Amino acid sequence: MVFADPAAGSVRTDGSTRAGVEQFLLGAANAWAMSRSVGIVVPAFRPDVDRLAAYVHDLRAELAPETVRIEVDDPSDATATALADLPVTVNASPYRRGKGAAVTAGFEALDTDVLAFADADGSTPASELARVVDAVGASDAVGEADAVGGADLAVGSRRHPDATITSHQTFARRFLGDGFAWLARRLLDADLYDYQCGAKALTREAWEAVRVHLYEPGFAWDVELVAMAGALELDVEEVPITWEDMPRSTVSPVRTSLRLARALFVARHRAKQIRNSRVHNAIAATREDPTALVEK
Repeated sequence: MVFADPAAGSVRTDGSTRAGVEQFLLGAANAWAMSRSVGIVVPAFRPDVDRLAAYVHDLRAELAPETVRIEVDDPSDATATALADLPVTVNASPYRRGKGAAVTAGFEALDTDVLAFADADGSTPASELARVVDAVGASDAVGEADAVGGADLAVGSRRHPDATITSHQTFARRFLGDGFAWLARRLLDADLYDYQCGAKALTREAWEAVRVHLYEPGFAWDVELVAMAGALELDVEEVPITWEDMPRSTVSPVRTSLRLARALFVARHRAKQIRNSRVHNAIAATREDPTALVEK
């Protein structure tokens, strides 16, 4: 029921009406979630083709995406032939571009409402990527969560207290990863437990806002994406997931950690520029302007 309150000059509702409104909003959100189109990019370098093929089939079964696009770097003839048999779009680069450049190229090629990516090793199960995609909101205005709390950018998290790890990384990788996350929380606007997990999704509007601020071609692209989203005041949501370490990773933990640390400070510098920091704008004025990935 709806009641007029003359003294307050307003309209108030009873519990049944509020419940009805909430149910309506939830139904509208679910309808949008069912009708929106989803595109998934899978960056790959020297992938285990059998594992990747199984992962592609799982992604299609769980998310029913409009497009699954594999961005593969420097594939062998055997890999290229095997990928050609999958129900995906394959874009093969003759040289190694790096994860960030590959995902950026894939996102630029998509025309879907939601853009997502997942690492080719399948460490994030398809069902968990679906949860990340589901966290992305329906609002047309970036930076403003919709009525049911949807995000502009949803970030899968292995380090969240509610995450489940079915197979742990080595102690060295966990130690370095935890240390990086600790430092990133203190330097960036987005306060997360995990910046590097290979499972993220964002709205098309959010991608249009952030794309021109991305420069990192390698594995540090993840943290740059989060840093720029935070600086632009996009709504970033961390989604705890079930995750399994894949020991055949091509990433060197020590070398990559050093690169990530450098990239973190660079990302912070660029984020401060977006925030119009006088100090960081003055520093940038003394340097040559870099070229964004989308302009290369």
